[in-house]
This record gives sequence, C-alpha cells and structure tokens, in this order.
Amino acid sequence: MTAFPTDADGHWMRPGPGPDGRRADGLLALAIAIGATFAIVLYASAGFFDEPPVPWHAAFMVLGVSGPLVWRRTHPITVTVVISIVYFLGILNQVPEVLFSNIALFSAMYSIGAWGRGRRAARISRIVIVIAMFIWLFWSVTQAAFDTSLVPEDSGVGPIAPGVAVGLITLITNVLYFAGAWAFGDRAWIAARERAVLEARTEELARERELTASQAVALDRVRIARELHDVVAHHVSVMGIQAGAARRALGVGGSEAEELATAALGAIEQSARDAVDELHRLVSTLRGADGLAGDPGDGPSTRGVAHLASLAEDVRAAGRTARFQVVGEPQHLSPLVDTTMYRVAQEAVTNSLKHAGASATIELRVRYSDDAVELEVADTGLGERRGTGAPGTPGGLGQVGMRERVAAVGGTLDAGARSRGGYLVRARVPLLVAEAAP
Repeated sequence: MTAFPTDADGHWMRPGPGPDGRRADGLLALAIAIGATFAIVLYASAGFFDEPPVPWHAAFMVLGVSGPLVWRRTHPITVTVVISIVYFLGILNQVPEVLFSNIALFSAMYSIGAWGRGRRAARISRIVIVIAMFIWLFWSVTQAAFDTSLVPEDSGVGPIAPGVAVGLITLITNVLYFAGAWAFGDRAWIAARERAVLEARTEELARERELTASQAVALDRVRIARELHDVVAHHVSVMGIQAGAARRALGVGGSEAEELATAALGAIEQSARDAVDELHRLVSTLRGADGLAGDPGDGPSTRGVAHLASLAEDVRAAGRTARFQVVGEPQHLSPLVDTTMYRVAQEAVTNSLKHAGASATIELRVRYSDDAVELEVADTGLGERRGTGAPGTPGGLGQVGMRERVAAVGGTLDAGARSRGGYLVRARVPLLVAEAAP
C-alpha cells in the first residue's frame, strides 16, 4: 500500500487544494462580501439597531468575514480565529449583519475539520473557539434575561420568562450551529481520506496489472526461446551428423559411398525442411495470437508423444542406433503435457547426439502407470558430459528449459550420468495433473 503523509500523531494529512479549490474559495469570498453588504443595507433600513452603522465599521465587517475565506483550506485555524474576532467586533459596534457573517463563520469552522492538516491542532482549536463563543453567548444571554426593556409592560408572561426564552433559543441555535460545522467538517475529512485510500489502491492495482503484463511478456519470451531452442537445436544437430557422414562417404569413393552420401544429404534436406516447417508453425501461432495470421492450432503443440517414434526414426536416419518403446496402456494426456513430453525427449535426444558419441545407442521409453506418465531418454555414451553434473543437478540451458517445462505441468525431472555408463533423463508427470493441465 502507498505510504501516506501523516502528522505528528500518525493521522493522515490531507493534501492542499488545487487550482479549482482555490478558485472556488475566491468565488465564495466574493459572494459573502456581496451578500453581507446587501444584508447590512437591508438590516439598517429595517432598523435592526437604533443607529445606522459607521461606514468604516461596516466595511471592516464585510472584508473581515469574507476576505479570509480565500485561505480557508490552506490556513483554516487562522481564518476561523480572524473571522470569529471580526464577528465579535462587528456585533459590539452594532453592525447590522448576522446572516452572511454566520455563513462565513460556519464555513471557516467546517474547514478546520475538513482541511486541518494536524488533527490534534484541529480538535484543540475548535474546542477553544467554541468555549470562547459560548462564554460570550452566556454573557449575552444573561444580560438579555434581566433586560425588561425587551418585553412591553402590558404583555403577558408565558410559562418561561421572555428573556430566558430568548436565551434558550439562542443557545439551542448555536449548539446546533457549531455541532453541525464540527460534524460536517470531520465527515468531509474522513471522506477525503477514504477517497485517497481508494485512489492509492486503484493506482497500486494498475501497477500490478502492468507488472503482471510485463511478467507475462517475459514468460512468453522464455517460452518462445524454449521452442526455438528445441526446434533449431535438434534439427541442426541431425543435419550436422548427416553432413559429417556425407563427407566421410564422399572421401571413401565408390558407388556405395555415393549412395550413402546421397542418403545423408537427403536426410539433411529433410531435417532442414522440418526445421523450417516447425519455425513457420511457431511464428504463425505467435502471429495468430494477435489476429494477424496463422492458426493457433497449427503450432508447436501439434507434436506430442505420438511423434516420438518419428523422433527415433530421425536418429536412425542420421546413422545412429535408436530404440523406442512404450510400456503400459497408453493414457490420454492433455495437449500441454503431450507437447512437454515431446519437447523434453527432443532436447534429451539432441544432447545425446552432441555428447554421447557416434557408437552410442539412444533409447526412448514412455511408461504409463496407474498414477503417472514417465518418459526416459538414455544413451550408452561414455565419459562425463560437458555442462552436466551429478544426477539431479541442473546442467546447461537445455536442462534448465526441460526442468521448467516439466515443473510447469506439475512433474519432476531427473538428469545425470548412469552408474553403468551413459546418461539418463527421466521426466515424470502425475496423471491427474496431466489430465487437468490446461
């Protein structure tokens, strides 16, 4: 989760307003100034006080309650204190304006809760302002309660004395007024924090999607590299062996040698065609994923366990000895497991052709049991193989690719030298995994 700025007490700090917020505050200040000026004229005309207000007192009142609102979101505590003092001085100097000045004071008090960057300071400042206001209110209500001039002499007296009734009305109004400003301000701050958390989570999810997409691209590149390695390495290895056989046959001379050379060159041609065909299918599959060309079904996944016999035939055509055997009742394999088994066998055969020696025998065996399918590729070559180590230890990139392929379908792979000589690659995939793999 994204780290948010916090105050000294660990509370979230709301970021300052943007240009739109400052523009809105300027318009609010202008509206309060116009409204307060018009209200003073109306109150003076209605005789709110016995004497009309002093002009500069009225101007001070208008500017004092409206101007500070421009900074209500950046300096809410200072703005509230200034407006409270101006409001108090305006009442003392009998400036007839209690409508828009109260709106300005409400907005300022609200801003402390909604925009105060330090929650402790916001809470303490509001408590101090409310206490000060209620002390002044209590003093004013007390004076009004004992002022008999507020009630005509011939008026009746109800259940509550008129002065007390006026005081209670004023008290209830101010309690609701300050409580509303306090509660609405805090609620606005909480809503802003929730929006910030939601936006941060949205951004984090977007970053995770980008990371996932980049990882998917990287995995696709690894998969493509495996396919290209398997296709090219196998056929190029076979072509190299056939070319060597053709060279030796041509060096011997004679009709029999020419026949051997012709057969070897034909095998080279066929291996080259096979390599080109498989590369074409691979590229067509990749392009088909973008809807450009090709059929996704006509790709490398069309080769599977059923093609292992032809793989052994390719080895024999290269002049090597190869045997293929199926043990047990063949089971249905998912396309992914089927392709994986073929690619592992292809890579293992390629390694044997490179390292086992011309006299080595290559054995391919597929074994089906009740709970697993197992592939074995062994050769009778002698000596340590470059890039390989003890059984079970990883070798070169080819072995890394084989291990990754088998692990991706829930299986295991062991590769290493055999005690009686040669090299063995064994891949085992549980049948339940093989059937469930996508």
